[in-house]
Amino acid sequence: MDKKQYERPIIKSLNTGLMNKFGTRTEYAALTHIEGVSVKSLLKDYGSPLFVLSERKIRENYRNAKRVFETRYPKVQFAWSYKTNYLNAVCNTFHQEGSWAEVVSRFEYEKAINNGVPGDKILFNGPDKTDSDLRLSIENNSPIHIDHLDELYRLTEIATEMDKKPRVAIRVNMDTGIYPMWDRFGFNYENGQAWDAINKIMASGKLNLVGLHCHIGTFMLTPSAYGVAASKLSELALSFKNQYDQDITYLDLGGGFASKNTLKGSLLPGADSVPEIYEYAEAITTAILNAGFAPDDLPYLYLETGRAMVDDAGFLLGSVISNKRLSDGRRATIMDFGVNIMFTSFWFDHKISPAQEFGHHTEDTILYGPLCMNIDVVRENITLPPLKPGDQVVVHHMGAYNISQSMQFISLRPAIVMIDTDKKVHLIKAAETLETLEKGEVLPEYLKEFNI
Repeated sequence: MDKKQYERPIIKSLNTGLMNKFGTRTEYAALTHIEGVSVKSLLKDYGSPLFVLSERKIRENYRNAKRVFETRYPKVQFAWSYKTNYLNAVCNTFHQEGSWAEVVSRFEYEKAINNGVPGDKILFNGPDKTDSDLRLSIENNSPIHIDHLDELYRLTEIATEMDKKPRVAIRVNMDTGIYPMWDRFGFNYENGQAWDAINKIMASGKLNLVGLHCHIGTFMLTPSAYGVAASKLSELALSFKNQYDQDITYLDLGGGFASKNTLKGSLLPGADSVPEIYEYAEAITTAILNAGFAPDDLPYLYLETGRAMVDDAGFLLGSVISNKRLSDGRRATIMDFGVNIMFTSFWFDHKISPAQEFGHHTEDTILYGPLCMNIDVVRENITLPPLKPGDQVVVHHMGAYNISQSMQFISLRPAIVMIDTDKKVHLIKAAETLETLEKGEVLPEYLKEFNI
């Protein structure tokens, strides 16, 4: 029989902590399996650390969001936000469910094309579109969302040169009662910039204005702000109809819906404080339906939901390197993953579960990553059992942005696997090696030799 780990006796006042809707908190329970697959077997087969994605959860999230919006509004189309997680396996899972693509760069656009998404079902957003990007989008009949006047003028010139009339939308920023207001992108609604852009498009006669787009923020916790945005876009669309006797065919409300992660400094865990998807749907669809559109002229509602669709489908598995006591007596545990692959730890207190059963003793702990950087802090304070070197943990809600924003600083990026709906594990991205890191480097001949 294995010798049990010694746990020093401790006298501690009982404190059940905050209650949630199910009773006392249970976030410290061990998580030994993901989608029926053993955590330890995954780490044994693919190495530590390791990203794990659940195909079942991705499809479940998409189908739930689609159902929630379509029961409230007759014309809905989702477009998967590539920047949220642009792994082809993730993107194609959404495309199989019927989602279009939403991209903000040339390489994301090319990924969508290579994944088989028709050009007319790729929404091209973002402030950085080159002339080459615009030409490619026009050739593929992709809706181009114009961000600023310089882009509008360049696009007008290119359309004239190509003798084509591309489908375009303008991005609109506005005051929705959430501050600081996102006004870096697009044309402002309140000061007339948006209407000025519309008039310029119509005066040129070179562009086909078909849509209005906004993206009011990220991790938005106030659904009513989307209602304000939908109302203002609707008002702009109706004014356009009245002025030019032409319909806006779609309103794109962008993304920004929050996942169930817990923001740093939040009084309640994300599971209890983050709005449900139906609350966003209710605010948006009610505003459009009450705006005054004729029943036959209702615009399509486009949604670029990313984080809320994939965050809880992703996990990061990792192992304990060592433990130590800081100068103030706090317990510190060093993990084999850090902020280089867990970028969102700067904003969220991610739920972290031990991957093995443990005793009753727990202790407030600070979790560090392995990087030689003082800011490499995974959790500033978390209550965990005493983990010994070689023990493993599971970090929850890691599917959004951590993979697409990860970097190979000091530690190389790990492998990524997806567990399909039949509980079969698929490697969808191999772990980086020195060879993959150095691919593309060119060493000048005169630097190849030295004598130390």
